[in-house]
Amino acid sequence: MSRKILVMTHTGRHEAKEAARQSCEQLHDAGLVPVLCRPDLEALRADGSDMAPVEILEEDVALREIEIVMVLGGDGSILRAAELVRGVDTPLLGVNLGHVGFLAESERSGLSETVEAIVDGRYTVERRMALDITVWEQRRKVLHTWALNEASVEKGNREKMIEVVTEVDRRPLSTFGCDGVVMATPTGSTAYAFSAGGPVVWPEVEALLMVPLSAHALFSRPLVISPRSMMAVEVLTRTDARGVLWCDGRRTVDLPPGSRIEVRRSEKSVNLARMHATPFSERLVKKFELPIAGWRGPMPKEQLEALTSALSVVQPTTKVVAQDEEQVKLSVGREIPHHNDAPWLDGGSSTGERTGDRPDGSSRS
Repeated sequence: MSRKILVMTHTGRHEAKEAARQSCEQLHDAGLVPVLCRPDLEALRADGSDMAPVEILEEDVALREIEIVMVLGGDGSILRAAELVRGVDTPLLGVNLGHVGFLAESERSGLSETVEAIVDGRYTVERRMALDITVWEQRRKVLHTWALNEASVEKGNREKMIEVVTEVDRRPLSTFGCDGVVMATPTGSTAYAFSAGGPVVWPEVEALLMVPLSAHALFSRPLVISPRSMMAVEVLTRTDARGVLWCDGRRTVDLPPGSRIEVRRSEKSVNLARMHATPFSERLVKKFELPIAGWRGPMPKEQLEALTSALSVVQPTTKVVAQDEEQVKLSVGREIPHHNDAPWLDGGSSTGERTGDRPDGSSRS
């Protein structure tokens, strides 16, 4: 049975359509079956360019028969592909043709190498946490959906803030006016939550994030929450300001005052294919073009041992001082006698002469 590879592309970009044609031709030449969605196929044929033989998804090939989805575009294209394969465990492999492309595995310059990796089966699958989202209005469920990056509650009108109360594990945290609240996964920590000042969380960390947007409050810090917890945001009724819920920036629903949004970890993950075991820190540096000039890196172990020497132990020395026999021993409460060699004790001059009474009670002449 021939291996079937779904190719999804951003048909609004000429570069993406050319990359799709190249990928389909290379897959076909390698003996694999390239598959396209019908809208993508029609957009590619509209240019009048030659196309390699392809099959059409859900007409010639069922989604469950697809081995892997090759996505040509930015993170938005990958999120669109994630919606398509939500019901199956098919992994996604992105080739970045956008700007940052945090979810993508390779760049346009490595397109041929990416196709070769798919042909040879040289990729691993990484499971990413997703969100399960429920919206309630007047104790009635009006929406049940999911998100890979984030669920963001935002103000519906530019002129008005929304009043919200945040909640974790069914206990309220704080009430404030704001532009919104972002509830994100570690995957989404480098997306909307990052722009709002939230922390960058490594993908393998199991956690949930809650990040307020321009909150008019003293306590409006980003929160990192247990993956077993439930986050919630309620739109308060003390104003008539309406909100709107965005899931991955793709699915939306209006939020009238009184709406309640509950977010928890989804039982179903999203699978991303990886060709290289690149550390996430290296991906951060590359995607954000972080300055790392001057870094020398850790020293080899043998050099560390050569440069490190044991410190000598310095023992404290004690000196026994014999007590001066002529020194007057004073008892508690006894007055200290004056001596001629300490004129500053009674205000005398440096020559040794002083005024006042003698110790025996007689006056100085």
